[in-house]
Order: sequence, then structure tokens, then C-alpha cells
Amino acid sequence: MSQSTLMEKLSWRYATKKMDPEQVVPQDKVDQIVEAVRMAPTSSGTQPFELFVITNPGIRAEIRKVAWDQSPITEGSHLLVFAAWDNYSADRIDAVTAQMTDERGEIPMLNQYYDNLKAKYLPRDETVNHDHAARQAYIALGFALAAAAELGVDSTPMEGFDPAKVDEILGLKDRGLRSVLLLPLGYRQADGDWLLPMKKVRKASETMVTLID
Repeated sequence: MSQSTLMEKLSWRYATKKMDPEQVVPQDKVDQIVEAVRMAPTSSGTQPFELFVITNPGIRAEIRKVAWDQSPITEGSHLLVFAAWDNYSADRIDAVTAQMTDERGEIPMLNQYYDNLKAKYLPRDETVNHDHAARQAYIALGFALAAAAELGVDSTPMEGFDPAKVDEILGLKDRGLRSVLLLPLGYRQADGDWLLPMKKVRKASETMVTLID
């Protein structure tokens, strides 16, 4: 079976450990990766996170200090920070409903759906709601990784950082946000990355996939 172009690109990508600081990702490619994030599906269409695209060297250097000194943060040309809502609120869900109504027209069942959503979400513990919002950001991360690979851009998804410190650096608390993921973008430094020559290792499909007829 021949591979699709997407499968070839996914085989090509890896979590790049050493990026070339002399190479800059063109803005049109960054824009497409950001658009893939924006177009990603989320639960009930709430899109409960925001994306920060950081090129400022000083800010990226500060984030690197609280992210296990991972070099792609500063050696890549762009750093994406996914920041999830700290909680669901009536105002936030109402804003989703208002946009839906503005763009699709008045739909009675739409208002009922989001009223039911508020009744379910708002009484829940803040931690439960933030965790739910964070999972939506992870869906968008997958779209960003695939888009970057399709465009020939290297990327390194990261959870290894101090979220509270990153929140402080970016002033996220005042915006009702909490950082959950980092994604540097750049181009691999082929002669300096220990991981590049290594075989990609994944579970065999028969180990990972169960078919239920």
C-alpha cells in the first residue's frame, strides 16, 4: 500500500531537539499553522483556549529558563503557547452563543443547547472545567503538528515547563488563562540533533489497534 503525502510527512516529523537559530519560518507558513489551530474542532465549538505566537527573543529566553532549558524555545524562530481558559463562565459560553447566532441566524435549539451546557458546566469544580478546556487545546496541538509537518516546518511539543511561571511571564492570570502547552517552530539543525538519525519508534498496529466487527 502506497503512503499518502500526509503519512510521508508524519513519518518525516519528529520532536526536534536542536533547531538552527539562523533559519526563520516564513510568515505565510506560520499563518497556515495558526489557521490550522483556529480550525481545529473543540467540544461544543467553544474553542476554550487562546494561542500566543511569540517571536520576542527576551520573552522566549525567560520562558526557556522555566522550561527545563529546552533549546528549541530560543533556537526556533517562533514559539506557540496554548493557554486554556481557567474556567467556564456564563459570559464565555454566552459569547459562543452570540457568535453562532450572528453568523448562522437565530436558531431556537441553539440557545437551548448552550443553556443546557451552562447548566452542566457552571456548577462543576474549576479544576474539572480547566482540565476539559485544556483537552481542547491538545486537539488543536495535533492539528498544528500535522500542519507544520505538511509545510516542512519542524516543531517540538512540550509539557516540560512550569505553567505558573509561564503564566506570570505572559500575564495570563489576569486574562483568565493558564498555559498548558508550548510548541516551538523552526528548522532542524541536522548535524547537531542527536535524535534525527534515530529510527522512529511506534507501537505496531496489532498491539495498539483493536478491531471490533
